[in-house]
Amino acid sequence: MRLSQAHINTLREVPGEAEIPSHIWLLRSGMIRKTVSGIYGFMPFGWRTVRKIEAIIREEMDASGAQEILMSAMQPAELWRESGRWFAYGPELWRVEDRHGREFCLGPTAEEVFTDIVRNEIDSHRRLPLNLYQIQTKYRDEARPRYGLMRSREFIMKDAYSFDRDWEGLDRSYRAMYDAYEKIFSRCGLAFRPVDADSGAMGGRDTQEFIALCEYGENDVVYCEHCEMAATAERAAGADAAPSNEAVLPVAEAPTPGAKTIEAVADCLGLPKEKTVKALLFAVHDEQGLKEYVAAFIRGDRELNMTKLVNALGVAEHMIEFADERAMGAATGSVAGYTGPTGLHDCRIVVDSELPGLRNLCAGACKEGYHLLNVNYGRDYEGDIVTDLKLVGEGDPCPVCGEPLSVARGIEVGQIFKLGTKYSESMGARYRDENQEEQLIVMGCYGIGVTRTMAAVVEQNHDDKGIIWPMSVAPYHVIVTLVKPDDATQRAAAERVYADLIDEGVEALLDDRDERPGVKFNDADILGVPIRITVGKKAVEGIVEYKPRRATEAMELPAEEAIARAAATVRAEIRGKR
Repeated sequence: MRLSQAHINTLREVPGEAEIPSHIWLLRSGMIRKTVSGIYGFMPFGWRTVRKIEAIIREEMDASGAQEILMSAMQPAELWRESGRWFAYGPELWRVEDRHGREFCLGPTAEEVFTDIVRNEIDSHRRLPLNLYQIQTKYRDEARPRYGLMRSREFIMKDAYSFDRDWEGLDRSYRAMYDAYEKIFSRCGLAFRPVDADSGAMGGRDTQEFIALCEYGENDVVYCEHCEMAATAERAAGADAAPSNEAVLPVAEAPTPGAKTIEAVADCLGLPKEKTVKALLFAVHDEQGLKEYVAAFIRGDRELNMTKLVNALGVAEHMIEFADERAMGAATGSVAGYTGPTGLHDCRIVVDSELPGLRNLCAGACKEGYHLLNVNYGRDYEGDIVTDLKLVGEGDPCPVCGEPLSVARGIEVGQIFKLGTKYSESMGARYRDENQEEQLIVMGCYGIGVTRTMAAVVEQNHDDKGIIWPMSVAPYHVIVTLVKPDDATQRAAAERVYADLIDEGVEALLDDRDERPGVKFNDADILGVPIRITVGKKAVEGIVEYKPRRATEAMELPAEEAIARAAATVRAEIRGKR
């Protein structure tokens, strides 16, 4: 490709909307362009990288035995109602109607559609196992699209679904996808880590996320350097403090005027925060409106993990919100800033698993301006649900080995789920076994964010000049920069280098534009082409400059040697990732 004929539009200034490196450089390189908030188009260079990521995915998915199909992104509402997700998925589900009033959604995922295919076409154990996948545009109506391709409303995703006779078969399918994902992300040039995760709206039993580690990721990953424990922060189990051996003391009321926060209560009463109980008040809604009030209690120095609370209540995330304290007070006896687990009524009480083992804590008295001292679980209150509600952080003890935990940031680029019979049961997907008896199909689900992977690669591979693409996903491998297009000797030499690279199977660019050399060098860096060969004043001697994108200095080489070195590097780096 000659840049004089290419559609290229690099930007010299950082776009005002861009906050993180991948968003900045993908916009500045002209690889993506925003249509509206959360929706991006892909320009020629960016689209080449997307297609290369897709090609890697296809190769590894096909090698695993999965088969590619393509279904419509427009999915009928009745399938989602069958599975129970039409309401449960929440406001991110993009709902639409046709002219006849029939409801559809723009698919954010496709469990229902693939389950429908299999229940209608598979009836015998002889046709299992089966793994079908697609690479397709998906839609989620994000409330706050941000960070470019990382949190957008339209994106490209590979989603696969395995169908097995039993759980043992699912375990094998899951392992095959795990291995395929490791190969895919390695070939894309990512540093990543598989971690235990929460299944969220997908449901199912076990799930793992593949996290690309980087400074500006949206996910916190909690891990232990002394054992194999690794999980997303929302999934990581919290280790309870050792049970207290204090003698149980009588409850005493203490005035705490104006002290409505844990910090203020601790200061007022001269207590450490770990001797207090924190209350968080919520309202849970369903399709008809308010369903119930919930009060969650954790130790005062802890933070609540909302995902754990949602899972404990068995509700969708969009169904729960912080309560209107005045309305909840009238209904349950809670008092804003002074709510404790005693004295509540008509309210579900959820207690962190740590509290029953602790003694003589300070909690709200459900009375304006007062707290209670020496509150103890079992004697003074009980929970309707007792479970781990703690958000795990840096330095907390590992729930496996007890050593201090570490926290890193990252981007979720893929996730695999053991769905089990969640969808086959609700949608009636069955097969006949060897005895002609009907059995539920056991399912797995496996997703990769194609465009998210593109963003993650840039997050991990850039400098202050632009993108540094790994060879396997670079839009082009080599750029030949012609310093003076009007110099006949330089032009002839550049044309030879360009043609010889193509003959060697190298994807090459020729920058033959009538631009200043500085503009050309800057564009080459912004675009992130892995190797630059510059044809300049020494062309008459057969000498060119050879510069890998990551190198700080260029080297002078005979043109033939530069071509051979570039071709060998391209082959070695792409082959090495396979």
